[in-house]
Amino acid sequence: MTNKKILVASVAMLIAGTAQAQSAGSNIISLGWFRVMPTSSADPLVLDSINGFPLGQTQTGTGAKIKSADTLGIAFTHFFTDNISGEIVGGIPPQHDVEGTGTYSKYGTLGNVRQWSPAALVKYHFLEAKSKFRPYVGIGVNYTWFTGETITNQTFVKSQFGPNATMTASAKSSWNPVFNIGANYAVTDNWFIGLSVSYLPLSSTATLTTHNAGASGNQTIVSHTKIKIDPVVTFLNVGYRF
Repeated sequence: MTNKKILVASVAMLIAGTAQAQSAGSNIISLGWFRVMPTSSADPLVLDSINGFPLGQTQTGTGAKIKSADTLGIAFTHFFTDNISGEIVGGIPPQHDVEGTGTYSKYGTLGNVRQWSPAALVKYHFLEAKSKFRPYVGIGVNYTWFTGETITNQTFVKSQFGPNATMTASAKSSWNPVFNIGANYAVTDNWFIGLSVSYLPLSSTATLTTHNAGASGNQTIVSHTKIKIDPVVTFLNVGYRF
């Protein structure tokens, strides 16, 4: 066989592959880097009540946005057929900074929150199980909840609510759909590299409770804002078949 023929044969093997690496019954565990990129922002703050007395007063021009964050992710995939797989995805919950917008932009970072977003997906993989490069599309469901909701900017709190004010925050959890596209490349029969992009139409309501001790007595102010997060999430990973 000539060198030219050997070269052509080698390239063909590289593209097509020979291993049944992603076939029915295969399990793959993947570890990698999540980049969580929110694409929306918060509605204006609404003052709901003072000491239980209802207000419903919108603070026009106020707002906030959730900043992007990075974290470590892990996924477990099982192939039910050569083309259909199920996947469970999780990771270390990323911590997002919350930045003021509109009339709040002068305060910069207002606080931070940690986001928990495990998901379960069903994926359809194109091409044959032996193909080294396999794109896919997926759809699934996600449950998101938040912890460590903290207002760290005391200048913001005291300027907006009084010199003796303190503020706590909480955010509502929710179920959300997940839309996913991506591809895997088989480096060997057992090792893969992958990249996926997911979109979550995700929103939450943040409740802010402010306590303020003033000359006229103690006040408790309850307010809220709807936060539209709608993140695009990328996952660059290395996977191992077993």
